[in-house]
Amino acid sequence: MIRIRRSAERGHFDHDWLDTRHTFSFGDYHDPRFMGFRALRVLNEDRVRPGQGFGTHGHRDMEIVSYVLEGRLAHEDSLGNGSVIVPGDVQYMSAGTGVRHSEFNGSKTEPVHFVQIWIVPQAEGLPPRYDQKRFDDAQKKNRLRRVASPSGAGGSIAIRQDVNLYASLLEPRASVSVELPAGRHLWVQVLRGGVEAAATKGASLEAGDGLAASDERRFELAAGNYGAELLVFDLA
Repeated sequence: MIRIRRSAERGHFDHDWLDTRHTFSFGDYHDPRFMGFRALRVLNEDRVRPGQGFGTHGHRDMEIVSYVLEGRLAHEDSLGNGSVIVPGDVQYMSAGTGVRHSEFNGSKTEPVHFVQIWIVPQAEGLPPRYDQKRFDDAQKKNRLRRVASPSGAGGSIAIRQDVNLYASLLEPRASVSVELPAGRHLWVQVLRGGVEAAATKGASLEAGDGLAASDERRFELAAGNYGAELLVFDLA
């Protein structure tokens, strides 16, 4: 079964300092049809104006991954971490028993555009932890680069759930194949450009669109004339 979540159907709020789009129910946006997909609970696309951001606030029992598309995202947390995340960086915070943090646009002149991902952990009440790694364009060019996994395989970030997260940068007309073992599930999120997703039948996806699949075992993801950037989730 294939299900498409179109970009224009997402929850959308413009708070002046923040333009945000929610693939799944989040905050003031609630749609009982879209409460998450498997362990993937939140997939927000945020654009934050220069010098603005999310003040210090708390989380617990959630795996949080941030992926920057443009600009600089400044992070501080109660674990003592402080960093500026730029395109190519993947940031991970396991909130566990509780952590407080802030996320701000690290530039006074340019907006920051990033994706925030929340994944339900395999267990509650674990100690908080933090990681950050860089995956440059060459590692993602015309291939699926694993950036997060349960075991930290291949230099990916180790997260506390049976989810493999891949990032890819496809040149125009380039393609990648996705093969899932029986019992696994797929979510594809197009961040920029567009792709044709072919399994039993084709589906055209543009920036902001998501695709969920639970029965198909193999997909071909082919970029259009302008290339594409995407995230691929392989979920239990």
